[in-house]
Amino acid sequence: MKAFFLTLLAFLIVSCSGEGKKKRGVDYAKFKSEVTLTPEQEKSYDEITSRYQKQAEQNFEAAKAQGGQMDRVALAIKSEEIREKQAQEMAKVLDPTQMEKFNTYVDKNSRKRPRYTNQLLEQIKTETQLSDDQFAMLNAANDAFEKSFNDAHDVYHGNTEMAKEYWNKFDSQRKEALKKAFTPEQYAKYLEIVKDQSFKGRE
Repeated sequence: MKAFFLTLLAFLIVSCSGEGKKKRGVDYAKFKSEVTLTPEQEKSYDEITSRYQKQAEQNFEAAKAQGGQMDRVALAIKSEEIREKQAQEMAKVLDPTQMEKFNTYVDKNSRKRPRYTNQLLEQIKTETQLSDDQFAMLNAANDAFEKSFNDAHDVYHGNTEMAKEYWNKFDSQRKEALKKAFTPEQYAKYLEIVKDQSFKGRE
């Protein structure tokens, strides 16, 4: 266990200073051209999206004002929470067909956290029959991967090829750490499950 977490510690070495530039978020105004809203729906839609966009901007500015290196992981978690709450409110305004299109649009145009999703983590846990300790190690390796990739953001920002190189480097380290934590059979099954996980970049 100690050796595993020493590996994770080494995994977190990469650092860079940085605020970076604010990325443009989801263009909610553009979505309105893709659906037909009643005047009442449009009014509520504009109010909801405006309110949550302001929250997102406030979170970004607060993170930037902390000094030192921005905690991009924490910011990403807050962004996910905002989108989830916004969707809950929007479901009361849009009909089911419109809501499905809205969710698809937001998912396609919002920044994804560079990590295994909670659904994928649960799939790995179930199909590889991980113990609680092994699952904790999986989560730790996944968190370390996300932190390392985000910490390197200002190094690769704007360079997709470099971002891909960093992603692959940290992914290899994530896999190597888990190879030490899993049995050979579990590790082979894990690799099968994550074989389609690759860099998807808007960096």
